[in-house]
Amino acid sequence: MIRTLFALVVAIGATVSCAGTVIVAGLLRMRDREGGVYDIMQQTWAQLIVWASGVKVVLHGVEHATAGKQIIVGNHVSWFDVFSLAAVLRRCRFVAKQEVRKIPLIGPAAGAAGHVYIERENRKAAFEQYKAAADRIHAGARVVVFAEGTRGLHYPLRPFKKGPFVLAVSAGAPVVPMLIYGTIPMMPKGSFRVRGGTTHIHFLPPIPTVGLTYDDRDQLAYQTYRAIADLLQSEYGVASPPWDPRSRKD
Repeated sequence: MIRTLFALVVAIGATVSCAGTVIVAGLLRMRDREGGVYDIMQQTWAQLIVWASGVKVVLHGVEHATAGKQIIVGNHVSWFDVFSLAAVLRRCRFVAKQEVRKIPLIGPAAGAAGHVYIERENRKAAFEQYKAAADRIHAGARVVVFAEGTRGLHYPLRPFKKGPFVLAVSAGAPVVPMLIYGTIPMMPKGSFRVRGGTTHIHFLPPIPTVGLTYDDRDQLAYQTYRAIADLLQSEYGVASPPWDPRSRKD
């Protein structure tokens, strides 16, 4: 409980300071550039939360995520997926569900910093919003998408949404499969209790999309899913169910 209270106090302070700075920068129309105020404030905010929570982040295969203009596609089981990744990966922007926009300070700040909100229940609107994500990629940012769409309760992968792969094809950006492991005990879905631990973030070799078309989205989704599932099995002994992307219409 002491850890949770300490992390909460630090998170509130970091959010007020960092998010407030980002909102003001947005109002002043400060340019979004590598190493600029948006990048610095995002990373500082996440690093403070990770530190206060007693979390250590270990990166694997980071050489695969060093270049800009990528779409990083991974699994999602905890809010600490976001905190851990933002703490160590510069120049990244997240694709988040529309509900995040309603979170005080965080929602407006994320919008000002160039993160993209997706209306998951409105397919047409979602694909339009993915175009904004493509603009972020063309501007040199790594765009991070949690392809399962929302947090899960367990590590085995769940079916992926198609939107991230349509985005990758339309933007001509390589897909970097990503596995995050270790964050469930830190803050599982449905709980606000914080526990320390180690986050392992694995980046796999990029999957090129040059020459692919909309009709290739299923194969790209399957290839990404399989790469992450195979690593999850070999590294942590967690098996994911078979998945056929042709069974989903989204």
